[in-house]
Amino acid sequence: MEKEKYLYGAAVQGIQNFIFQTNELKDIVGASELVEEICTSAFDEFASENGESILRAAGKIKFIFNEEEDCKKAVREFPKKVMEMAPGITISQAVVKFTDFEKAVDELESRLRTQRNKPMNSTTLGLMGILRSRKTGLPATSHDKDEDEYLDAATYEKRYESDKVRKNRRKRTTKKLCEKSFNIKNISDGLIAYNIEDITKKNDWIAVIHADGNGLGQIVQKIGKNKDTFSKFSKKLDKATIESANAAFVSVKEKCQITDTEIIPIRPIVLGGDDLTVICRGDIAIDYVTVFLRQFEEKSKEHLGKIIKDHNIFEGGADSLTACAGIAFIKSSYPFYYGYDLAESLCSEAKKDAKSDEHKKANNGLAPSCLMFHKVQDSFVEDYKEIVKRELTPCDSFTFKYGPYYVNELDGRWTIKKLQDQISLLEGKEGNAVKSHLRQWMSLMHNGNEAAKQKLFRLLEILTNTELKKLVLTVTGDPNKSPVYDMLALYSISNQTTKKEEDK
Repeated sequence: MEKEKYLYGAAVQGIQNFIFQTNELKDIVGASELVEEICTSAFDEFASENGESILRAAGKIKFIFNEEEDCKKAVREFPKKVMEMAPGITISQAVVKFTDFEKAVDELESRLRTQRNKPMNSTTLGLMGILRSRKTGLPATSHDKDEDEYLDAATYEKRYESDKVRKNRRKRTTKKLCEKSFNIKNISDGLIAYNIEDITKKNDWIAVIHADGNGLGQIVQKIGKNKDTFSKFSKKLDKATIESANAAFVSVKEKCQITDTEIIPIRPIVLGGDDLTVICRGDIAIDYVTVFLRQFEEKSKEHLGKIIKDHNIFEGGADSLTACAGIAFIKSSYPFYYGYDLAESLCSEAKKDAKSDEHKKANNGLAPSCLMFHKVQDSFVEDYKEIVKRELTPCDSFTFKYGPYYVNELDGRWTIKKLQDQISLLEGKEGNAVKSHLRQWMSLMHNGNEAAKQKLFRLLEILTNTELKKLVLTVTGDPNKSPVYDMLALYSISNQTTKKEEDK
């Protein structure tokens, strides 16, 4: 009779709140590296040599223990270690004793879901009269002499790490994610953006990007109960995502002529599994995401194509993965947490559109790669549905919500390239005049369709440039929606210059 083993599972909770607790870029990056350490180096001391690692990435751990005592030690001590190294993070864990791995996986997931709904006591609460961090509002536990600033426990851990050799604390270098994302070993401090001012250039627009893979649910259903295949798949998926991020960086670096000595205007926040979260300069965001999405299809086919085909994952015969992305364009002073929340909502909107039966049928049974974006125009914080209702719906039966924009050709939908090509026509003196008229047309759409039609008729009468006339007809020809809002938003992000930069 086969000896019983122990399938251990852990899931990290509150990751986004922990990472985006402040608007300090160095703290955000320090937090993201801490989260990555939880699944890797932090769990190493509990991962017994005679056990087997199934999954250790993106805030999730699945590990097979052969001995009960080893498993008990992990259950007893790992949550305490996590909450000490990353105050504010909580962790759910469950264990299933098994001889049949396939049945154990379903039971483990069920138990983890139950555990997630059980609240844990916060380790960051304090008395009302206690001294607090000026940036997070949490109880201060230490004083950063370099910055002359009182820090809460979580921020302290984000900035400092234990030096096991010297047995003391040192400033967290926050280089690991950059080295992985840019594929640059021993990257120089001079190339890394430690403050948001290092990212902005001619204007204050930055982009918060969130990308997520499609079809992972179907894959887990098909191969998640085979420990060897699933473990192999997870490692190869991680490799495909990292290589896609590497390719996106190289492409943007060449296109934007970023030299080897200047600060890289991209700061990775999450990179692993099928997830990518990045903060970067606003004008490079679309190019970066487009290359990432295209490369993710190619790299996933290269590394995962055989597994996908062998297990007949997608009924239409797809042999790769795709991804969708959301981009929130915000001012550098805007709260990052709301920027991330919007980027995640935009990614979900893109996925919803891409997963339609019609689009999946046209893409071999898999949702096609696409992106959505929005430029935050004011400081009013709301969810994307409210933004659509308040900003993008000027009148009944008409909307300026035109996305998502697709990586590859799709009947009736715009590609990202088509959007960029149309925007490029707005350059020059006559292009500037067209932009002004289109802004007026958008305003008139809020007052009534007839006034907007008259404005459009007048614009077409005075235009002499055939390409621009064709552009106007293209972007205003649909009686139900228009991409004009997106076009003008992207144009301004790429071309707007602050007065400070003009004076230079």
